[in-house]
Amino acid sequence: MSNYTLLQGHCLELLRTLPTESVQTCITSPPYFGLRDYGCDGQIGLESTPDSFVASLVDVFAEVHRVLKSDGTLWLNLGDSYNGAASNRTGQNGYKDERTNRDKRFSTGGIDGLKAKDLIGIPWRVAFALQSYGWYLRQDIIWHKPNPMPESVTDRCTKAHEYIFLLSKSSKYYYDIDAIREPHIHANDHRNDGKRHTYSDSAKYNQVDPERQRTKTDCVSFHPNGKNKRSVWTVNTKPYKGAHFAVYPTELIRPCVLAGSRPGDVVLDPFNGSGTTGFVSMEERRKYIGIDINTEYLAIAEARIKSAQVQETMEFDSEA
Repeated sequence: MSNYTLLQGHCLELLRTLPTESVQTCITSPPYFGLRDYGCDGQIGLESTPDSFVASLVDVFAEVHRVLKSDGTLWLNLGDSYNGAASNRTGQNGYKDERTNRDKRFSTGGIDGLKAKDLIGIPWRVAFALQSYGWYLRQDIIWHKPNPMPESVTDRCTKAHEYIFLLSKSSKYYYDIDAIREPHIHANDHRNDGKRHTYSDSAKYNQVDPERQRTKTDCVSFHPNGKNKRSVWTVNTKPYKGAHFAVYPTELIRPCVLAGSRPGDVVLDPFNGSGTTGFVSMEERRKYIGIDINTEYLAIAEARIKSAQVQETMEFDSEA
């Protein structure tokens, strides 16, 4: 029996077919507002206004709210968009769209209530709308990109971050803090060797020289398995050779899978894309449900997820 299910069609319609409280966590990245035409009728992302785009996502995540278990979480990656100022710019990164049938509204700066060149603020508009619906908005995580896509702008900084919002269905929810702990780093270690040392390095050192025990403000007094993961995640963007569109990197998604679910739990991505969430879920021995409106993307995702499942099985067999 397969550990994953891929469904083709509109996510809102297919989510309605899933049983209530059948999913532990949802990790997803919807199409960004006005950035790209994926060539599918009814696709989300080409709504005429930011408000209608936000409303579409609220409807989708209302169904996600239903299918999540009472202690479930939603990890939502969203980028922002600009109200265009020139005829050759659109969306987040200011590049021409190669499709001839793309929505032209951004080339004229034609969104009511916004000036040309305005940052629309899509991530926070969506986050606050989901909060109003009933989701608990628990955290804004910054995805810091050391290798951002270059932009030919001269009047602002190059965009080098996106948001991942952690939302929960209830005030108390499953979150495995230990699964994503980070090593303690000591900038002022006693050894004077010019290197930075982890907790384990310092613990061994202090065992050798007990007179140099640290104060309560030092890392040794903290959790022995590492510090709580910080809210800024530095992860390089990485292309996936099997896809001709943007994918988010596996190491951005892995902490979400590990913290939001246990082995054997069901992970959901209603905007499956190239299947990054499914690929990581298979590697981490979770079950997976992916939904996408585009059959081409689902074919790419299935090949990718199958490769992870085969690798996971081989590793499991080697441990037996």
